[in-house]
Amino acid sequence: MNRIMLRTKLLVSLIFISSLLACTSVLIVRLRTDKRVHEDIHEALNNSVVTFENFQRQHEAALGRSAGLLADLPDLRALMTTQDAATIQDGSRGLWRLAGSDLFVLADPTGNVMALHTKAQGFTASAATASIRRSLARGDDRDWWFDKGHLYEVFLQPVYFGRPSAGVLLGVLALGYRVAAPVAKEVSQIASSQVAFRYGKNLVATTLATEQQARFQSQLGRLPEDTGNRVVDFEIGKERYVAASVQLPPKGNLAVSLVVLKSYDRAMMFLRHLDRWLWGIGLIAVLAAVAIAFAITHTVTHPLGDLISGVRALETGNFSYPLLPTGRDEVGELTRAFKRMRDSLQKTQDELLHAERLATIGRMASAISHDLRHPLAAILAYAEFLSEGNMPEAQRREFYDEIRQAVNRMSDLTGSLLELSKARQKTRWRNCSVADCVRRVIQSVQAQPEFRRIGISVWHEERCEVWFNPDKLERVLHNLLLNACEAVSPNSGLIEVRIGQSPHGTEVRIADNGPGIPEPILHTIFQPFVSYGKEHGTGLGLAVAQKMVQDRGGTIEVERTGLGGTTFRLSFPAVPVSPEVNG
Repeated sequence: MNRIMLRTKLLVSLIFISSLLACTSVLIVRLRTDKRVHEDIHEALNNSVVTFENFQRQHEAALGRSAGLLADLPDLRALMTTQDAATIQDGSRGLWRLAGSDLFVLADPTGNVMALHTKAQGFTASAATASIRRSLARGDDRDWWFDKGHLYEVFLQPVYFGRPSAGVLLGVLALGYRVAAPVAKEVSQIASSQVAFRYGKNLVATTLATEQQARFQSQLGRLPEDTGNRVVDFEIGKERYVAASVQLPPKGNLAVSLVVLKSYDRAMMFLRHLDRWLWGIGLIAVLAAVAIAFAITHTVTHPLGDLISGVRALETGNFSYPLLPTGRDEVGELTRAFKRMRDSLQKTQDELLHAERLATIGRMASAISHDLRHPLAAILAYAEFLSEGNMPEAQRREFYDEIRQAVNRMSDLTGSLLELSKARQKTRWRNCSVADCVRRVIQSVQAQPEFRRIGISVWHEERCEVWFNPDKLERVLHNLLLNACEAVSPNSGLIEVRIGQSPHGTEVRIADNGPGIPEPILHTIFQPFVSYGKEHGTGLGLAVAQKMVQDRGGTIEVERTGLGGTTFRLSFPAVPVSPEVNG
């Protein structure tokens, strides 16, 4: 079962890693290719727009020259001097064929059409009159004329009698070239893209397929008239396009613009074939890796299974599980080393257990007998003094106080031992003001004559409460303050108590200006019976304080120590919103 589990883990891990690498590679290639295709389409669209603009400028220059040459013809001037519409209509037919334009209009100086020739039906004389008057009112020499789906780019040229400086204006000549499907096809070949001409929101001519034109017309409103140097993602039916739009001069009431479109889906078609090749190669690589891994794991997992069984047996305390090392490879060497380690560990464990029992009994007995010997000797001596009958009352009272203090030290020692030996029990907790507890402890400590000259200052925030047993909290603070008082000089000692809030609850810092904690015992000061520099120290004060704080979920630690003094930091968890009575 162990071999199957290990083999399964290796196989699953390899399949996962191989699949992850294959998928990541495909995605990276896809994203990079997609980005590159989009950039190429963007560049191609911009190039197409630039190419069309150059073509359009050359085309417009040629048309403008044609209109100017035609307006200077003597036949045209002579025809306009008749001022007869029928004569001008009939006589201008040959001139229209000479011009080769899609729209030929002659009008008098006020804009009344005298002759109209057009290749497409539907553009009326009234529409021509309105358009030419609008163009003359704006003073444009070229304009866009639109009526009933017909869009013309028109060039206007005044017709003068004699020289233009003489100021005798006979009329106006207008030559127009219709924007229709042949023009769109020609521009499409120049731009190497699908194109569309629009007048405002009206689709005039396009090279798109018939079934796409209606959908394209419905979405024209969200396409800007001039996209500048950027492109717009566009969707026509189920096919995605990238579009660029350029506004064509001159500007009129409604803008005329050319839309250049390239099919994004067609450009990405090769990527789909690449995806299939990549996925196929990745799948083959994963299958090959699984086959190789299966063969390798079979040779490794068999001896490892025996070794794992031996480790599990050792975990349960079984030192006699049979191990049979085979081979001279790393697994065999590991099995032999583990067997030697197991035998050595069993021998060492037996020796350590025996030595630890003796050392613990000896340490406890030594510490307790040492700490009880002095108060017992004092009690015996003062009791013998009190047995004398002629002793003054003041001296008798002094001996009694000494006996009481010795008994209190013995009680503290036995209480500390009981506190350390007890498991965590249910205690009645309530909100305690840390500042009030500190003040009571300071009064208790400074009641002792040897500590009265030590300066103790307290700083606290407005509200600092903890969820604790008040008696135990005072005992914790008493042990720390007593240690601080014993560490500083009786004449120049200073102790500062700071109480404040932290994101996790309440913190209390007790700092003194003593000599600091020696390095050899710094990491053991919270262990029982560890004491330094105290004549009557039991080494239990900090151990008891740590146990009380940890039982409530708090921490106590040495934040700083050195020649400048020592700082102990106590951290208490935040007061619960709805605390229980017992915790």
